[in-house]
Amino acid sequence: MPVFLLDKRDIHFPPVDLARSDGLLAVGGDLCPKRLILAYSKGIFPWYNQGEPILWWSPDPRLVLFPEELHVPRRLERTIRQGRFSLSCNRAFREVMSLCGALRQERGEVTWINQDMIDAYCKLNEMGYALSVESWQDGELVGGLYGVLLGSVFFGESMFTKVKDASKVAFVCFVRTFRDMGLKLIDCQVETAHLRRFGARAISRQQFSVLLEKWVDLRPKKVSQGPLRAC
Repeated sequence: MPVFLLDKRDIHFPPVDLARSDGLLAVGGDLCPKRLILAYSKGIFPWYNQGEPILWWSPDPRLVLFPEELHVPRRLERTIRQGRFSLSCNRAFREVMSLCGALRQERGEVTWINQDMIDAYCKLNEMGYALSVESWQDGELVGGLYGVLLGSVFFGESMFTKVKDASKVAFVCFVRTFRDMGLKLIDCQVETAHLRRFGARAISRQQFSVLLEKWVDLRPKKVSQGPLRAC
């Protein structure tokens, strides 16, 4: 399959079933809010290294988590009950994104979370299309996650932890809280053993597209800044 070249002046994407076998669909374009929202609504996300053009992906199969299928190990349940962390939503979106990228670099990993990406997703957060969940300990931000929220679908982007279990607690409490608010699907993008342990499973790109058509809503869903209840 060819890789499609996007025009900055024309915001559109080719059909996702034209992606290469590795999931790469298109190259170029920009990270403006309109393009990002359209991309996620179609099951497409940007992922590229510093110095590369923007690369747009739609992998097949797709790893997803249905909130009602969440599995929480007993040890982690004990940690949640012990109340080691206080949790919040949208209190530190930029800091969460920045730490997701910085801690990857500290481990010697390549990160796609560059300054352009941070600025673009912070704009989505301001508009009501992205959110973060934070774990705090003694007033310090020690874990968190962020992603894009369109209707009843959350597209997870990244998470970080500075203290054992901080991001896991944030993730579990996010899933449980937003499940009760109508969340239907969490996009985990690609295969990871970490998310498999929480109950994530692979579905076909075609199945994923059908679910997006059913559950995505392009109206902004403002999630207020504040504490997140312990679960």
